[in-house]
Amino acid sequence: MALSSEEAGIAGLIASRVRDVPDYPQPGVLFKDITPLLADPEAFGAVVDALASLFAEGEVGPVNKVAGIEARGFILAAPVALAIGAGFVPIRKKGKLPAATHAESYQLEYGSATIEVHTDAFASGDRVLIVDDVLATGGTARATANLVARTGAELAGVAVLMELSFLDGRAALDGIDLRSLVTI
Repeated sequence: MALSSEEAGIAGLIASRVRDVPDYPQPGVLFKDITPLLADPEAFGAVVDALASLFAEGEVGPVNKVAGIEARGFILAAPVALAIGAGFVPIRKKGKLPAATHAESYQLEYGSATIEVHTDAFASGDRVLIVDDVLATGGTARATANLVARTGAELAGVAVLMELSFLDGRAALDGIDLRSLVTI
């Protein structure tokens, strides 16, 4: 499938501003560092606009909450929430939220983890968009989708800056509308 000129432009922008860091956080892992992209206000703004447009209201219905996954997902999800007129909900590592939480454990590319959300973060009938920086094995996004479902909210979809197709994270999100700005 050929990319539109706008998609090719954002893909090129992302590729030019994301650096690879080998063997981080452990040997054998190639970390995708988005900090150069975040440091460039024009590139950052373009990425936020592109992520916000992935789930345009006319196409998928209104989204009233955007869930950002700790930590880099926060950086992208909060401005996306503002851009689409939705509230922002942080999905945090275990033990970081001050009120009652729902928790979900999952496997990472290089270990396991548990994430949490406040039990009152979403209401029944909320339409939630999950935003994160990278889709790797899909464990974090699936765990977040499970947390959203547990609250009775409806998942609109998952939007990511980049998808690492060689790790097949999309398979973990079967049945979920997943959209990425770049697939590598």
